[in-house]
This record gives sequence, C-alpha cells and structure tokens, in this order.
Amino acid sequence: MKAILLREIKSFFGSPIGYLVIAIFLLLNGLFLWVFDGDYNILNSGFADLTPFFTISPWILIFLIPAVTMRSFSEEMRQGTLELLLTKPLSLWQIVNGKFFGAMLLIVIAIIPTFIYVYIISSLGMPAGNIDMGSTLGSYFGLLFLISSYTAIGIFTSALSENQIVAFILSVFLCFIFYFAFEGLAIYAPEFENLISSFGMDSHFKSMSRGVLDSRDIIYFVSLTIAFLSFTVYKLKTLHA
Repeated sequence: MKAILLREIKSFFGSPIGYLVIAIFLLLNGLFLWVFDGDYNILNSGFADLTPFFTISPWILIFLIPAVTMRSFSEEMRQGTLELLLTKPLSLWQIVNGKFFGAMLLIVIAIIPTFIYVYIISSLGMPAGNIDMGSTLGSYFGLLFLISSYTAIGIFTSALSENQIVAFILSVFLCFIFYFAFEGLAIYAPEFENLISSFGMDSHFKSMSRGVLDSRDIIYFVSLTIAFLSFTVYKLKTLHA
C-alpha cells in the first residue's frame, strides 16, 4: 500500500495537479471569506468564528475532490496499465487504500494552511483570543471525515469508467446526493425529518461542528467511507475476473 500511496503523491506533485488543487482551494476560500462581499465574508459577519469557512468548504470540496480522484483508476484503464497494477503482489484492498490515502493526503495538505485563519480570527476577536476553539476543532475533525467520504466516493466512481469526465460527473452527483439531498428531502416529510436527515453528511457534519464528537457521527462517516471503498474493491474484482 505504501508504494501505491507514494506513487500517487509523486504523480500529484510531479505534475501541476497537486499545486493547482491546493492553490484553487486556498484561493476560492480566501476570496469568499476575506474579499467578496456576502454572507461568507468573515470581516462583515461581526463574529469571531470560522463558521463561513466550514459552510463553504464542503461545497468547494464537492467539486475539487472529484477532480483529484477522477484519474485514480480511470487513467489506469485508459492507458491499459490497470491489469499490470492488479498483477502486482498487492491485495485489491492495498491498491484501493493506496489510491485513497494518496488522494486524501493531498486534500489534507490543502487544508493545513487554513489553520492560519484560526490565528487571524483569534487576533481579531474582542478581546483577543475570543474564539470558540471547541467548535473550531470539532469542525476541522468533521471536515476531515467529510474529505474521507468524498474521496472514497471519488475513488469508486473512477473505477466505473475509463472516461475521467464521466467519473468526475458521477462523483460530484453522488457527493451532492449524500451531502445535501437527504437534508432537502427531509423538508417534505416533517414527521420523518430527523430520520431522513441522518442519512446525509450535512447533519452529521453540522453536529460535529458544534464541538461535540458524537460516536454516531464518526460511525456514519467511517461506515460510508468503508462502504464505497468496498464497492471499489468489488468492482476491481469483476474487472480482474
């Protein structure tokens, strides 16, 4: 698995992809949070917290992560190197996990520079340091689990087609369904609102953003991640059969 992971990281940073992903994520967040007027501008909100960042990031990542993962297996199938990869002395789980952790590590690297936002907001608070660190740390943990689920979905869709654009569109669609669609559907069934919402990422992410790491939220994200990685392994088995 380590060899696959290192290969993915070298691939990302051996081309403009890795640098572009990091730059685009930081640029978009920076513009919405500090430059553009609107609901996401922290300076105009009047509150010393990072709620706007954690509100907009899942929507940016819903497009950015599929752009990273769409090549994971699609490129291997297109170039005809997937069969060669599958014949290596590695289990399918090691191959899938290597691809998964390689893509996830790139996104985590893009997240790390945003820690400076915490320092800036803390400094701007009245008095200085007046920031809810509990909810901030909880939100970062929630974002990490969200990235994990998005990445697993992206890895799965990349194994479905050798066309990277198809893999990208499918990944964006599934990420959108699991992040927002259940929350939207819950509005039309008030009596089952909590139940329907619990199937979506949004409610669990918001729960973690309150600063309380509930085991139900963690189990949800871990289960979703493992489920889509399992689907990927199953798909590769059918291709290798």
